[in-house]
Amino acid sequence: MPGPKVVIIGAGIVGCALADELTGRGWTDVTVLEQGPLFVTGGSSSHAPGLVFQTNPSRTLARMARYTVEKYSSLGCFSTVGSLEVATTPERLAELHRRFGYGQSWEISSSLVDPAECAAMFPLLDKSRLLGGLHVPTDGLALAIKACEVQASRAGERGARFIGNSRVIEIVSRKGRVSGVRTDDQLYDADIVVSCAGFWGPAIGALAGVPVPLLPMAHQYVRTTGVAGVADGLPIVRHQDRDLYFRAHGDRLGIGSYLHEPMPVSLDELPGDAHPSKLPYTPETFKQSWSAAIELIPALRGKTLEEAFNGVFSFTADGFPLIGESRDLRGFWTAEAIWVTHSAGAAMALAEWMVDGRSSLDLHECDLNRFDAAQLAPGYVRKRAIRNFAEVYDIVHPLDPPAVRNLRVSPFHPRQAELGAVFGEAAGWERPLWYASNPPSDEARPRDEWSGRHWSPIAETEARLTRRRVALYDMSPLTRLEVIGPVGFLNALTSSNVDRPVGSVVYTLLLDPAGGVASDVTVARLAEDRFQVGVNGPLDLDRLLRAAPPGVVVRDVTGGTCGLGLWGPAARELVAPLTDIDVSPDAFKYFQVRRGYLGMVPVTMLRLSYVGELGWEIYTEAEYGLRLWDTLWAAGQEYGLIAAGRAAFTSLRLEKGYRAWGVDMTTEDDPFQAGLGFAVSPDKRPATAPDRRLTCLLVADTGDVPMGSEPVYAGGFAVGHVTSAAYGHTVESVIAYAWLPSALAVPGTQVEIGYFDRRLLATVAAEPLFDPKHERLRR
Repeated sequence: MPGPKVVIIGAGIVGCALADELTGRGWTDVTVLEQGPLFVTGGSSSHAPGLVFQTNPSRTLARMARYTVEKYSSLGCFSTVGSLEVATTPERLAELHRRFGYGQSWEISSSLVDPAECAAMFPLLDKSRLLGGLHVPTDGLALAIKACEVQASRAGERGARFIGNSRVIEIVSRKGRVSGVRTDDQLYDADIVVSCAGFWGPAIGALAGVPVPLLPMAHQYVRTTGVAGVADGLPIVRHQDRDLYFRAHGDRLGIGSYLHEPMPVSLDELPGDAHPSKLPYTPETFKQSWSAAIELIPALRGKTLEEAFNGVFSFTADGFPLIGESRDLRGFWTAEAIWVTHSAGAAMALAEWMVDGRSSLDLHECDLNRFDAAQLAPGYVRKRAIRNFAEVYDIVHPLDPPAVRNLRVSPFHPRQAELGAVFGEAAGWERPLWYASNPPSDEARPRDEWSGRHWSPIAETEARLTRRRVALYDMSPLTRLEVIGPVGFLNALTSSNVDRPVGSVVYTLLLDPAGGVASDVTVARLAEDRFQVGVNGPLDLDRLLRAAPPGVVVRDVTGGTCGLGLWGPAARELVAPLTDIDVSPDAFKYFQVRRGYLGMVPVTMLRLSYVGELGWEIYTEAEYGLRLWDTLWAAGQEYGLIAAGRAAFTSLRLEKGYRAWGVDMTTEDDPFQAGLGFAVSPDKRPATAPDRRLTCLLVADTGDVPMGSEPVYAGGFAVGHVTSAAYGHTVESVIAYAWLPSALAVPGTQVEIGYFDRRLLATVAAEPLFDPKHERLRR
């Protein structure tokens, strides 16, 4: 069977790769429409320099790049010249050590080299300016146009059609599902339409009524006249301290620059010639780049430019691609904002998803539907994308604040500001990291500069006082769904039985078709047919909406509600006099939900704790938020109540061994590997033991605290990677969770964590580290 009728819009490198991947899986009824000529289409693929650097903080993007290298090498469309990233500052050298660690984590071979070795690989470099480099021998140059031709030829041999000079003017739909594509002169029936239109993606999305949140931006690229010593075979070089990269074109040197001011591009302003993505060169904006290039490569002095242009590429709000099926128009898929580096890997992952119902790669970072509504606003996309362009080669800390702030604030925000909250951001939400109103701990250990950035010793005070007294945590950013319908709907979607009595709460999982952890959720049964479901964001809303049959209502209520976590040994004493709900241990047990009043505020209280202490998640409508805070705050002063932030929260959750979906486990991991087998019904348990496990490590106290994605070594070999880490102020040790082979996941086993230019001794520990019998939670 040829599979469904698929129309791919765009015959650049992504569209051709997707046609090849789909037809290779038996979906041969594929038509690829291109508005330009085949295969120098005039899009980004036509002018892309083709550099493929595989090392990336994201495991998913690193694996996509590795697949791209492997596939294009096998097709004769890749030149394995290797890459060299150079450091001219101590900060960059430290960053190269960190990037070396990413390579070890993701099984990408690389080595750190000294200035002399850098100059030996690329003799034109002024080695007196260098402090060192990172060499990846399998990186190189993708021959983009040849890759288009070869993959299109393979797809064509299996039945795919490629039609050039055919502009799409309409996406035809019927009853909320795509049914065809209309060009200037023909209608093509389709069961599935995939937009691979590159920076034209927003225009194609508009035809389908689907937001495609990317911003086209111009990036400068020049090619010099002949330079002695330049020849094909030289490694590609990145000089990220000055936002430059270099590659050889015969005896010419190609130079790309991100050093100039960001240049957003309007699709209406593109030229109507054969190369609309190559905009006129602006020499004034390249002056600084040229000077910086000469400083690193003195042989360029006195040379001129043979070719120069401003090339258009796609940038998104978070730097990741846009892959997946629209929730607004079923059957309309996107594969946008994908550079040559990730082209074959992204196409492979998408083809798996389309044909098999899941991808072997975790795609939550890339999913088209990952954004909340406000994050789709053109102004938000523009501002964040411009920032991403400016920072593309910067040393970016995972907690650096983004360009857009105060987009989403909880009703508690004024009170938090009064207490001196230092805010971070997640999914557009302002989230307190810690509060200046709390004193810094005198016991706090000094930290290394990297992990100490965006951290305060106040976090230790907040963690300790949560354990000793009671604290308030803002839970408003937790996505909350209201589900109205028979319990069988949720029971069919989740890994364990949620058909419990009204008033019950169940922690359970959403699994993908292969049993990977697609999310972890809490289901609170408020009535026979009404549930509050705590989920991990828009992707879970999308999953439930897609699965909901007629008559079942799934609604995101997050923005209209708010919530506080009230946790600590004094939580019951504090809350009991305020509420008409019986909060005694026998009347309100762990994993139960009750509705009533707290003071004058109508509340839904869940007996849950993500920090391992007695207490409740307390939710109400947003209009009552300030009153809820003030009621608890006034009554709490007698008990030493404090407000606490995310830094303490993370420390406490790791002491208790609680997993964070998307960080500790994803669809690439099953529940038994992740230590979540208790959330799976007995009839769904596998017969064999897992071959790898998410493992708790206690790290030697050197003042260094991993941040995630660092490699873990045993016997001198990289055997896993860190997911989450923090200092545990109760257990008085750095805690790291890491994926390890099961044979090593045995308490007492010693391993090492690669952290910049050093290795940290770590020991596998039994978990949970804190309150292993859960006595504090249940008292």
